[in-house]
Amino acid sequence: MSQVRCPVCSKPMNFQARSEWPDFPFCSLRCKRIDLGKWLNENYRITSESNSIIEDPDISEEEP
Repeated sequence: MSQVRCPVCSKPMNFQARSEWPDFPFCSLRCKRIDLGKWLNENYRITSESNSIIEDPDISEEEP
């Protein structure tokens, strides 16, 4: 049996297979929707390591 915690409310969940928990890794549809709302409101962000544009030397800006 595995035990994990819901990433939104930290409720402990015990289960043997993921099929037993349809909203995995969340404890409920409510927590799943709360997490989605945080992504949509940009509370979570994936940042890039660099904001600079990498130029490809094989691509020329002039057209042939």
